[in-house]
Amino acid sequence: MVEQLGAAGRQRVEPAVYRQEFTVHYSYPVYFTEDALAPANPVLLEAVSRNEPARRHRLAVFLDQDVAAAAPGLARRVEDYAAAYPESLELAGPPIEVPGGEPVKNDPALIDRLVQRLVDFGVDRHSFVVAVGGGAMLDAVGYAAAIAHRGVRLIRMPTTVLAQNDSGVGVKAGVNAHGVKNMVGSFAPPFAVINDARFLETLSARDRRAGMSEAIKVALIRDGAFFLWLERNAEALAAFRAPEVAWMIRRCAELHMQQIAKGGDPFETGSARPLDFGHWAAHKLESLTQFRLRHGEAVAIGLALDTRYSVLAGMLSDGEDERVCRVLEALGFRLWDDALAAEEPTGELKVLRGLREFREHLGGELTVTLLSGIGRGEEVHEMEAERVRAAIAWLAERDRSPCA
Repeated sequence: MVEQLGAAGRQRVEPAVYRQEFTVHYSYPVYFTEDALAPANPVLLEAVSRNEPARRHRLAVFLDQDVAAAAPGLARRVEDYAAAYPESLELAGPPIEVPGGEPVKNDPALIDRLVQRLVDFGVDRHSFVVAVGGGAMLDAVGYAAAIAHRGVRLIRMPTTVLAQNDSGVGVKAGVNAHGVKNMVGSFAPPFAVINDARFLETLSARDRRAGMSEAIKVALIRDGAFFLWLERNAEALAAFRAPEVAWMIRRCAELHMQQIAKGGDPFETGSARPLDFGHWAAHKLESLTQFRLRHGEAVAIGLALDTRYSVLAGMLSDGEDERVCRVLEALGFRLWDDALAAEEPTGELKVLRGLREFREHLGGELTVTLLSGIGRGEEVHEMEAERVRAAIAWLAERDRSPCA
């Protein structure tokens, strides 16, 4: 309403507030299968066509270079799969190889190149981006898909333990920028996720092992029975026995999915990130070592550090820290890196910068998950520097005397 005010004819617009409110429902399947690119396997076709079965769908396929090198003929298998279903699938262009590993997230020009590929292929919002690779590559391609046309439908095919049991089933995508891990990115749920167990056979022992730390993490904060199972089956997991590895991946993925769907904050609008237990130190260790440490290796150290801190803080029973460390070591992790002891000129531990960066990334007060029991995570809002230093000293002593 506009009102006349005074002889000068000045007008005033009456204040008003209109509230816009709507709900968006997200739902996506996570498949567990083998040989997903064999024409006889209908999973990829089902994932693409499930909402529009009568339509012919265009796919832009990106392959992790490391996976393509370890699985010769991968691009041809993609082409043969599409050719087996000509009425339903059409490749927008030949599969494109993308660098894999954490360095792919440190290339500031990569996202522009990926988006340009989508432009070249004529990809629109009714097309699909299919990403086949490890977690870092999925992050980069997923971010490009999220910003192209304000969101192109993404199908992830994770090829590592870490991606199949954790990041690949989640709702985030992003890359590193300005020296900060995952500084730019998007919350963009995938259209579908296809976990193909056969891809795990292309991994080195180191990369297979690295992803297991996320299973330990989610068990420690959410499922004590799962931790007990991991403890009892550590030898089989360290030997990469297929049945145990497959069950570990499925249970870990299930727990991550439950947290995202039922944890109350899937897009992390608050300051709590329970799934990042052990990660404040892990993220910093990755950058301090210039990513010499794999993400999962850094997470294993971060878990050991925060578990010991939980004991020192009186939250967790004495001896449970040693129990957790023994399981991690049984899986093959070393729970020490010299970067833990690196200091600033002021004498402050460099790894403590990870706490500040963690708080800044959350955009609010510091919220860190620690342990009040095996299977029980508890949020705290501060960590004492001297107690962190004491936990690090404990890890250093264990590393010098591993049988102690």
